[in-house]
Amino acid sequence: MQAKDIVCIVCPLGCKLKVKPIDDGAIGFTVEGNKCARGAEYGIKEVTNPTRVITSTVRIKNAHLNRIPVKTNGAVPKNLIGKCMERLNFIEVESPVKAGDIIIKDILGTGIDIVASRSM
Repeated sequence: MQAKDIVCIVCPLGCKLKVKPIDDGAIGFTVEGNKCARGAEYGIKEVTNPTRVITSTVRIKNAHLNRIPVKTNGAVPKNLIGKCMERLNFIEVESPVKAGDIIIKDILGTGIDIVASRSM
């Protein structure tokens, strides 16, 4: 793997990181450009196993709006985001729903739940 340039999204500073594999045969990475330890951790995670929190909506019946906002209660591997979104397209819940209620438990076997972001 060659060096990869990444903009850190952990805090508002937006540090420009350069993540390089260690050249001495050891397994690991060096991170340059970070202004805090969280940036170094983010850079390594981003090149080894990138994850994201998903925010979306699902259909809801018997409510004053047609859709209710939902999100994951943790980060999902980036390569599964499309499949998670496809699954959300087919979900319909019935009101009442409280913020924090689990809409889908353990989506795609990730151990992460889809939860309501709003009561409705």
